[in-house]
Amino acid sequence: MRLLVVEDDPVIADQVTRGLRAIDHEVHVAATGAGALLVLQQGHWDAVVLDRMLPDLNGLSIIQQIRRYGHATPILMLSALGSVKDRIEGLASGADDYLAKPFDMDELAARIAAISRRGMAVAENARLEVGRLTLDPSGHEARFHDRAVTLNRRQYSLLAHLMRHADRLVTRSMLLEGVWGYTFAPTANIVESNLSRLRTALIGIDCDPIETQRGAGYILRSDRCA
Repeated sequence: MRLLVVEDDPVIADQVTRGLRAIDHEVHVAATGAGALLVLQQGHWDAVVLDRMLPDLNGLSIIQQIRRYGHATPILMLSALGSVKDRIEGLASGADDYLAKPFDMDELAARIAAISRRGMAVAENARLEVGRLTLDPSGHEARFHDRAVTLNRRQYSLLAHLMRHADRLVTRSMLLEGVWGYTFAPTANIVESNLSRLRTALIGIDCDPIETQRGAGYILRSDRCA
């Protein structure tokens, strides 16, 4: 997953970054609220880990601005303020989850995975477009120009995940977690076999946007179905 961590304490920021990168997440750190708002406008993020008390902006106001912009990005708020009242305020402001400091790194990772799954379930109902390739949730149908192919549930989820991360590397572990919900690597080559069938379906409508980066992962190239 592509994660934005907004934390002004360098020790905590380093702890979170190291822990999340160790489980194959792509992590970007912003030390201020203003910096976070700027970065959020520059690309897609699968989730945001947001400190409540920042040097320039309060985390609650940052969430309100993010939601005002129309971003539905899942947000996990971190804070030293851990009373019931504090948690209610954080959730009421638009956060998807609230975790008090100090925290366990494994719990943080589990909570990020949980809010990301919820966010993905909402996103599944959205029509996706990359170049002239479109993905329609109403019929689980991929369309390129005037040609269409109906995908099975797994092919649809795979293509949706790749399209949401168009032109960026998606690792095998990211697909296993995002599409299958696995936090471990199964022995069977389920990613490779399902991607092969998806590719065959897309070639049938004259579009083959998926590039394999051997030993790294996959990239859905927007210019291949332009």
